[in-house]
Amino acid sequence: MKYLGLAYFTPEKFAAMAPDDVKALVSQCPALDEKMRATGKVLVSASLGDLDRWRTLRTRGGKAQVSDGPYTESKEVVGGLFIIEADSQDEALRIASMHPAAMLGEQGDWVVELIPLDFYLAG
Repeated sequence: MKYLGLAYFTPEKFAAMAPDDVKALVSQCPALDEKMRATGKVLVSASLGDLDRWRTLRTRGGKAQVSDGPYTESKEVVGGLFIIEADSQDEALRIASMHPAAMLGEQGDWVVELIPLDFYLAG
């Protein structure tokens, strides 16, 4: 079974942190990412780009309209994603718990959401 992991963060929390504290927190992420990938179960892992470069497409009057920023109206936004293939939900949870957002969640106000996928490959 494949699972999508979404790593959420609260931009205002990071904006309120001292730059050195953000740097110290974020510097821990590569080693934690590598530990998760070392399981051999991670199919995709990515950090998402800066929020100010996000675009939302929505159909209005039969035409696609483009607007700035994330569509979701919430305090938390998705900052990263990963897809893992696991033999069970327990295994998926064990692997997801290695993600930096799960390991450092309290410090950075991050959270991970794990979603089972019905996965189809194009082509």
